[in-house]
Amino acid sequence: MSSHYPFEFDPKLPFIQQASDWIADVFYEQLPEAGFEVRDEQIYMAFQLERAYAEKQTIFAEAGVGTGKTLAYLLYAISYARYTRKPAIIACADESLIEQLVKPEGDIAKLARYLDFTIDARLGKSPDQYICLNKLDDARAAFDEDVEAFDEIFRGLPSFVHAPVTMQSFHPYGNRKQYPELNDGQWAKLGWDVFQDCLVCSRRHRCGQTLSRDHYRKAADLIICSHDFYMEHVWTYEARKREGQLPLLPEHSSVVFDEGHLLETAAQKALTYKLNHGVFESIITRLLQDEIRESLALAVEEAIVQSDHLFALIARQSKAVPASNRKEVLWNDQLVREVNRLQDILSSIEEELVFESGLFTIDDYQLKIVEEHIEMIQFALSLFKRDEKPISWASEDKDGFTLVIMPRWVKEVLKEQVFAKKMPIVFSSATLSVGGAFDYIKDSLGIDQAMSFSVPSPYDYDEQMKVLMPHKSEAEMTWAEKMSTATKLLEQKGGRTLFLFPSMEELVKFRDQASELGLTNGYRFLFEGAAEISHLIAEFQHDETSVLCAVTLWEGLDIPGPSLSQVIMWSLPFPPNDPVFQARRSDAANPFADVDMPYMLLRLRQGIGRLIRARDDRGSIVIFGHELKDEAVHKQVLGVLPAGVSIEDVNQI
Repeated sequence: MSSHYPFEFDPKLPFIQQASDWIADVFYEQLPEAGFEVRDEQIYMAFQLERAYAEKQTIFAEAGVGTGKTLAYLLYAISYARYTRKPAIIACADESLIEQLVKPEGDIAKLARYLDFTIDARLGKSPDQYICLNKLDDARAAFDEDVEAFDEIFRGLPSFVHAPVTMQSFHPYGNRKQYPELNDGQWAKLGWDVFQDCLVCSRRHRCGQTLSRDHYRKAADLIICSHDFYMEHVWTYEARKREGQLPLLPEHSSVVFDEGHLLETAAQKALTYKLNHGVFESIITRLLQDEIRESLALAVEEAIVQSDHLFALIARQSKAVPASNRKEVLWNDQLVREVNRLQDILSSIEEELVFESGLFTIDDYQLKIVEEHIEMIQFALSLFKRDEKPISWASEDKDGFTLVIMPRWVKEVLKEQVFAKKMPIVFSSATLSVGGAFDYIKDSLGIDQAMSFSVPSPYDYDEQMKVLMPHKSEAEMTWAEKMSTATKLLEQKGGRTLFLFPSMEELVKFRDQASELGLTNGYRFLFEGAAEISHLIAEFQHDETSVLCAVTLWEGLDIPGPSLSQVIMWSLPFPPNDPVFQARRSDAANPFADVDMPYMLLRLRQGIGRLIRARDDRGSIVIFGHELKDEAVHKQVLGVLPAGVSIEDVNQI
């Protein structure tokens, strides 16, 4: 590349126009010369993106499977990053989609190779994708069945973690991808979690997570992260600045939300407050380590007792939600009274701390941490006093009961802190519209003004795909009947199947049944949660007759060729009955039509899109679901199938 740009730049002409001319040249000439086909859909998308970048607008880019949408948005994002000298953010729905983008044969590597220029793309992984050195120490000391594996991980850490060496020799380490064999349960014992207090950690400057931030912040072209991480950046931006910390992401020129229909879920996940008695006690008792007045010490003791009492009450007043790891909190007058009582005690501590800070008996740093934590609890609990109550639920793990509180105003935060910024924002997915309109996603994200377009997939689905589903009258199949049918379907394809489940609960039940029936003896089964997800995907791709069972791979999975010849959807992917969706339903005039069906149809379209990933792919989609007996549901499911595909009765195989 002769200059900063991959084309000869004339400063007298508008930049975006010049970038578009170069991108047209890439699609019409340079890539076809390298063996790529000219795709009209891809070129159409590129010209639509030109408008969004020129006018710094938000755009919904709905492009079917095989249109090459990733290459189109990457070229604009990279060019604009170089023009503004700020990196672009590519936010993917989850960690497995990030890996698809950055793998050695992925789209970024292809562009760099065929266009012969260097792309500086770096990963900004979520904190929970990194080892916490303190948790690793705890796990090694616990002497459970995994201690040998944890000791081996400890021995494999870089030498600078243990010994004082110069900063120059530090490098990022310790992300989950480096430990692919660990299952989700094992990783939970080591991986960072929201209750780790990094501000006071003596090892934070040697921590893999901290070092990775220093690394990705220096990216010139692209920072690739998850939706969750981007929303965490938005949500913590002001607080981190107040604390004198850098925001999670640097200033950036544009954002692409790949699989953008999933952004709302990530936003809600990030905009939550997590309250846990054990964490509260460990933080507030720091006040007792110094010489403090008796009145403050008594208030601290009272707060600990009240917090313990409140969380015990919440535990008793919670019930499990089927197909969800969340528990519904059954709020009543007594619970609200106890919440108010804790708030009153915390208010008295806050008043005491004002006096105490003037006496300089408490370390400033410790005082700030305690004050921030109390402020967070007070704000989270105050949400229950509003007319519009927050969404809340409880979860339980080895650290005890956690109360999760989520404000309902996700739209307002997104509107002010994401969409109000004058920069190009691209939502890219094969499924952004419902019934040909973008209203559902625009409304859920609080977007007033946006460009939009749709381009279909170039594949011949009528030739490449067939769909199997039960007849309406026979849709109410028993679990045993589905297992029997699945066994026949696997035999027909010789494995080579992706099973998609709407919940981990269903996947676990299937795994246990498949094992009992001896199904797992005939084929190599790979179950989500048994190892790091991109490792499982690679195994599935390379072991042609294997079977992959997943909950999170309805979108983003890209496996062309015979390894994926059949997709079996175990149930229709309706949203769970957890508090987030219950809150949305309670706000809707017609919950089933306005919340459940649009969500299910978007996920169903995504699941269907996993099968045909290249022009010579062939295979079948299998759709189970007792709701298919409903005429309206059946009709809408048929409506999202690709035009011309043959539909056969799965019970006749």
